[in-house]
Amino acid sequence: MGDDDNTRSAGQEIDLDHLDHIEDVRGYLEQRRAIEAVLMVAESPVEPTMLAQLLELSPATLEQICDDLARSYRDEPRGFELVRVAGGYRFQSHPDMAPYIERFVLEGQSARLSGAALESLAIVAYKQPISRAQVAAIRGVNSDGVLRGLCIRGYVTEVARDPGPGQALLYGTTTLLLERLGLDKIEDLPPLGDFVPGPEVMDALEQGLRPV
Repeated sequence: MGDDDNTRSAGQEIDLDHLDHIEDVRGYLEQRRAIEAVLMVAESPVEPTMLAQLLELSPATLEQICDDLARSYRDEPRGFELVRVAGGYRFQSHPDMAPYIERFVLEGQSARLSGAALESLAIVAYKQPISRAQVAAIRGVNSDGVLRGLCIRGYVTEVARDPGPGQALLYGTTTLLLERLGLDKIEDLPPLGDFVPGPEVMDALEQGLRPV
């Protein structure tokens, strides 16, 4: 079997009906490999415009190739996937592999965020931009130290100043948080209503709290 037959076979495996010539198939496969190589060494999600410039492709063509790659990984299946988060593309472990990943990172449990930090981070994520005083008012406790810790970790940052009296610093989330959560944009967070108990649950709680 010659080189053309090998390339044609590879092209058939990924169902490239839109490519008419063997040169097109070779070029397409090379572009796929280039994307994989770049994403493999990238420390953070790579923006589509950057990938398109590197490969000298139009953004639409680049995104089509990335979609093809992601689909091929899902179909095989693999222990990783190609996803779009924080406005760019990256490789990440498949959700089904979570038990194995948890075992692997078990020694890093001490680095997990505290309950106070998670609470403050959620408030900033859903209410940003927000001041330290507003976070404290919602939590009912001073949150200066917690916010400093979140800033050090890179999940929260100063984004603006309140135009009102005192011009308090306002905080918002970072692209690093989007990466950790696997989200493309902060608007992809689940609605707060998903975490609010329904009327029947509230009624049951109220009944349970009433004195006998």
